[in-house]
Amino acid sequence: MRAHVALLGDSIFDNGAYVGSEPDVAAQLRTLLPADWRTSLLAVDGSTTAELSPQFSRVAADVSHLVISIGGNDAILNSDLLALPVASSADALLAFGKRVDRFESAYRMAIEAACSLSRSTTVCTIYNGNLGPVEAPLARIALMLFNDVILRVAFERRLQVIDLRLVCSEPTDYANPIEPSAQGGRKIAAAIARSLGVIDRDAPCCSVYTR
Repeated sequence: MRAHVALLGDSIFDNGAYVGSEPDVAAQLRTLLPADWRTSLLAVDGSTTAELSPQFSRVAADVSHLVISIGGNDAILNSDLLALPVASSADALLAFGKRVDRFESAYRMAIEAACSLSRSTTVCTIYNGNLGPVEAPLARIALMLFNDVILRVAFERRLQVIDLRLVCSEPTDYANPIEPSAQGGRKIAAAIARSLGVIDRDAPCCSVYTR
């Protein structure tokens, strides 16, 4: 089956600047897909959820599958919350809640635009990164709130999900604290290929049931 996969989002896919002479995620994905499949890298390093629209406009007419990884930069832009002085944990939760609500609004708009293209669509969660011993536990908890948005929207839209927290789980999966290395890129490419059903077709997968 001839198909065309478009990778949209941020540096999770557009990681060429961080892997030196080694292949980026798109190049690694091309080695895993059948010879008659195409891969287009539309993701742009540094993009936020609100900045996905130009990428959607570049989706070619023959694209059959969209894979979207976005939200990490939104989380980074809200990292000031980790040092916000508050009087109580309730105040901290309210502060996070307001920011996450804004993210949810932007993310829903982005996924609605993606779904309007009527392609098979897969979304990715935000991974935890390779942070230091002080930052890592704080970021992990905060990212759960952003990932909850991604998962809920995906479940509502009945989209496939790649949980990058389970894909990039070793320090060597990262070129720096937040960008995937060539090793991490290989794992991400393999996860995408599995989601497309072109490798490990008999591997067990997770199903989520809603209403």
